[in-house]
Amino acid sequence: MRTAMAIILSLAVTACATGGQVGGVATYDALQRMQADCAAKGMTLRLRTEGNAQYIDEYACERK
Repeated sequence: MRTAMAIILSLAVTACATGGQVGGVATYDALQRMQADCAAKGMTLRLRTEGNAQYIDEYACERK
């Protein structure tokens, strides 16, 4: 039981330490799906100010 708790704790600490981007890489297909979702809401997909176009979480739906 102690070993299991130590493993879980170390995994949790490692996950917090890595940080970084959560959403992953902005592939063509992912951007296309996000744009369609935004369009359905009457919005458009835009890269955030000073955002890194390589990561999907740097994009947001904005009003037209």
